[in-house]
Amino acid sequence: MAPFDLPLDQLERFAPAVPEPEDFDAFWGGTLKDARGNAPLLDLRPVPNGLRLVESWDVSFRGFAGDPIRAWYTRPAGVEAPLPAVVEFVGYGRGRGLPQERLTWPVAGCAHLLMDCRGQGDQYGSGGETPDPHASPHGGHWPITRGILAPEHYYYRRLITDAVRAVDAVRELPGVDPARVVAVGNSQGGGLALAVAGLVPDLAALICTAPLLCHPRRAIDITEAGPYGEIVTYLSVHRDAEQAVRRTLSYVDGVAFARRAQAPAHFGVGLRDNICPPSTVFAAFNQYGARRRDGEHGEAPADALPERTIHVYPFNHHEGGEAVHVERQLHWLNARGTFQSARAARR
Repeated sequence: MAPFDLPLDQLERFAPAVPEPEDFDAFWGGTLKDARGNAPLLDLRPVPNGLRLVESWDVSFRGFAGDPIRAWYTRPAGVEAPLPAVVEFVGYGRGRGLPQERLTWPVAGCAHLLMDCRGQGDQYGSGGETPDPHASPHGGHWPITRGILAPEHYYYRRLITDAVRAVDAVRELPGVDPARVVAVGNSQGGGLALAVAGLVPDLAALICTAPLLCHPRRAIDITEAGPYGEIVTYLSVHRDAEQAVRRTLSYVDGVAFARRAQAPAHFGVGLRDNICPPSTVFAAFNQYGARRRDGEHGEAPADALPERTIHVYPFNHHEGGEAVHVERQLHWLNARGTFQSARAARR
């Protein structure tokens, strides 16, 4: 697909005043307070993965409303020292799959938690195993439209809460250094990782590629590709629902989470991406860290902003930089000492 969004010179300056609900912080503060009423871990069982160099465990932890969420925990075999942890979130329509599918991070020397997505897993990949028991009449049947008429019923309220609880859970797993937790994801997974960065102030780093749910108000105006196209289709039938839908989306907007984030961040975007349009990604990147987390709502001074970088792929679609981009992620984390132990970092 040819480029369809703003030219790069405009993207680099694109920082729209995306409206936030007045109760945004109270909404998420209350949601997470309720979710954190109990310890996150439910179960941890070793599973055979057919591999010699990494070990895997089947994990269950408490997510939204205490619902059990499945995940794979994988780490280098025979290593007992506390390791940095990567919490990875998967793309739209897929589940956690099989434990041997995603090995980059454990082979890089990390503990790796791969979260299943409730109510997803049937569109591609190797399936998921986490149901979503909170059926809602307020919206359509696609994940991105479930409960979309009211923020308290919206599917992504539940999924983002699950993602935050995944970070809580990984910090209690054996062999994890809780001070070195990185949130990672692409597409839907990138949107979840970005939300986590906005809601968990002490992440070590964020790795976020082509994130979904950034400036969705703009996305549904300029693209009909899924998943945003599923919202467009819903609104084409429910013609009086636009105001309610736009209000609900404002509570999960990645731009709002980006403004509140503090961790060093590594982004990626393809300029021909009509699934997560580049202007929506830049809207979040250009405002990353621009709000204080101490309750103030003024702009932070430039020297207080967290480190951030973005890699742009002018001729790529939603696939972005693929393996080239993963190599850049690894080099970026290593250059910042994210994978070093606290003792090594002090040397």
